Amino acid sequence: MVSVLIAPDKFKGSLSADEAARALERGLLDAAPRARVDRLALADGGEGSVAAACAGRFSPEKITVTGPTGRPVMAEVAVHGRTVLIEAAAVCGLGMLPSERKEPLTATSRGVGQALRHALAGGADTIVLALGGVATTDGGVGLLQSLGATLAEEDGTPIGPGGAGLAALRTVDLTEARAALAGVDFVLATDVDNPLLGTTGTAAVYGPQKGATASEVRELDDALAGFVRRLAAAGVAEAAGLAEVPGAGAAGLAEVPGAGAAGGLGYAGMLLGGQVRSGADYFLALLGADELLARSAFVVTGEGSLDEQSLSGKLPVALARRARRQGTPVHAVAGRCTLPADSTAAYFRSVQALTDLTDQDCANDSTLSAHLLARCGRTLADRWIGRGETETGR
Repeated sequence: MVSVLIAPDKFKGSLSADEAARALERGLLDAAPRARVDRLALADGGEGSVAAACAGRFSPEKITVTGPTGRPVMAEVAVHGRTVLIEAAAVCGLGMLPSERKEPLTATSRGVGQALRHALAGGADTIVLALGGVATTDGGVGLLQSLGATLAEEDGTPIGPGGAGLAALRTVDLTEARAALAGVDFVLATDVDNPLLGTTGTAAVYGPQKGATASEVRELDDALAGFVRRLAAAGVAEAAGLAEVPGAGAAGLAEVPGAGAAGGLGYAGMLLGGQVRSGADYFLALLGADELLARSAFVVTGEGSLDEQSLSGKLPVALARRARRQGTPVHAVAGRCTLPADSTAAYFRSVQALTDLTDQDCANDSTLSAHLLARCGRTLADRWIGRGETETGR
C-alpha cells in the first residue's frame, strides 16, 4: 500500500488549507483508491494558523477584541494547556475590515494586545503570536498601548491609531508592557524576513496590498522611522535587556529579519522580548510532520502562489526541506507559479499550476479551484504511484 502525505497551505481567496487538502485527496483516491493518505491542513504564521493549531492538540476559544478600525470583533484563538496561539490576521486582518474598506494609515493592532492580555489573565506561560495577513502598518503600537505602554504626543495625549498616529509621537515608555510579559515564553511565528524600514520594509513591500498609495507608503515608512528614533533616544531596547541582540538597540532591532512582519508587529514583539521563529517550521513540528514524512512515499504540498516570497520560508519550501532530510520526494500544486524551473527543481519533483489548466480566473472561485485540485491529485496518482517511486515500507 502506498502512503501519501497531502499537506498544503491555503489557496488564498478560494480555499482553506483543509479544503485544498481534501480536494487533492479526492482526486488522488479516485485514481489510486488503495493509497493510504495522511492529510494535514497547514499554516506558516499567516491566515489559517488557529485552524492549523486546532487540527493538532489545540482547542478554539472565541474572544471579543478591538478590530483594525476600532470596532469590536469576534476573534478565535487556539489553546492547549497553558499555551495560547493568537493569529494576528484573525484580530486585525484585511478580512476583518468592514465591507473590505482598507484603512492603511489608521488600522490598529490594539486588539492583538487585548488578546495577549486575555491569554495572560488565563494563566498562559507560552504565547505564540502568528504574524501575517494584517491590515495594519502601525509598528505594533496598538499592541503596545493595550499592554500599558505610554506612547504620547507633546502634551501627553496618547497618539492616534495606526501608522499615521506615529508622526505625532514624542514620549515613549514600555515599562508596563514589558512587565506584563515577564516570565512568559513569547514566540513570534512568521513567514517573512523583511526588516521594519526601507525599500524591503513593511510599508514599502506590504503597504500597497493594504491600500496605501505611493505617498502613503512614504508617510508610513517615515512615521515608523521616527518611532525607531524615539525608542533609540529613550534607550528602550537597552532598558528591555535586548542589548545582547545582534545589532543592539532599537535601530538594530528594526533591521532584524522579521521585524517588518505583520505591519511591524514583529518589531513590537521583539521589543517585548519575543523570539522570532519560522512559522512554517513551528506548525510542521506542532503537527508531527516528521513522523508522517518518514512513512510517506511522497508528499503533495502547495499554496495559492509559488513565487519569490515562497523561497523565504513559506510553507511548501519549508516542508520540502524537511522532506529532503528524510529522502521523501515532494510534489507541489499552486494556483500559479512564477518561479523559474531551476528554483522549483531544487525543492519539488514536479509542479502543477492551476493557471496552466484553465483560461478562467480561479483565484476567487472555490468551486473551480477544488475541481482543478482534484484533477491535479488524479494526475499525481497516474504519474507517480505506478512508477516505482515508492519504497519498501512506504
